[in-house]
Amino acid sequence: MLIVPDMLWSAVRHEVAFQDYLDWDFATLTHAERVTYMTHPKANHISMSRNDPVARRDFADKIRFNERFAEWIGRAWLDVREASAEQVAAFVREHDQVMAKVPDSLSGYGITKHGPDDVDGPERAEAFRTRLLEGRQFLLEAFITQHPRMAELCPTSVNSLRIITWFDVAEARTHVLARVLKIGNGAPIDNFSNGGMYTMVDERGTALYPAFDTTGTAYATHPGSGVDIVGFELPLFAETLEMVDAMCRVEPRVPYVGWDVAIAPDRPIVIEGNPNSGVYQAKPSVSGVRTGLLPLYRSAIGF
Repeated sequence: MLIVPDMLWSAVRHEVAFQDYLDWDFATLTHAERVTYMTHPKANHISMSRNDPVARRDFADKIRFNERFAEWIGRAWLDVREASAEQVAAFVREHDQVMAKVPDSLSGYGITKHGPDDVDGPERAEAFRTRLLEGRQFLLEAFITQHPRMAELCPTSVNSLRIITWFDVAEARTHVLARVLKIGNGAPIDNFSNGGMYTMVDERGTALYPAFDTTGTAYATHPGSGVDIVGFELPLFAETLEMVDAMCRVEPRVPYVGWDVAIAPDRPIVIEGNPNSGVYQAKPSVSGVRTGLLPLYRSAIGF
């Protein structure tokens, strides 16, 4: 098979982005298998056509999201634009480790980790605040303390879940389209596009397959911690699904959301809600599964 022509054909015939083609081993799939795969362009169509463009602003802006979903945030945060250098420094010192974020960034871009050394003294505090504002890192959040079991996977990052949902307003029912465990690999964040890896999770919260990263490398055990990924049982998973269901009902005008959830020592907390969620599916060469999630999406959403 000529890969480049097939990639171009797949982009037209199946709406497959080039990264999708690589992630889900499209070169190895039959036509009957290919038509079962959800893709990023298809997900974008759903987001653009089904999520209200005004209501989705509360999801696209992380500060507005924190305000709207305050009940489930579970951590302190600060809007740098509304705080003085002294207040910024006090926040950093109080929480020791903080994450600075660009409120409208995607895929983990514009997120950096900071500590008391960054605000040691009035001049450094002022310079730190200025750097944040110039970089549009308007949001400061206290670093999440995760459940000890989650920290065992990779202690340098908060290892989170992506729960993709569709909320059926007519039936007042939440459909879970995908359950994903995202794991860091030495960096402060676990995002797939920033060196992290992911695997799919079953209905009970158990990791089903080895995780894989953007290079296609698979990990049955974590390369840094040595913890087994296959069979890893997520703590507080039932509580996580209950929280996600409750959040789906806050803004039914945005029915399609990818929720990023961290597991704190005593409860799940939400990191953010993505109204244009990326797509996560099992990788055939890693999992042995050669069918995608498009039929499930169609059944729930009705397209």
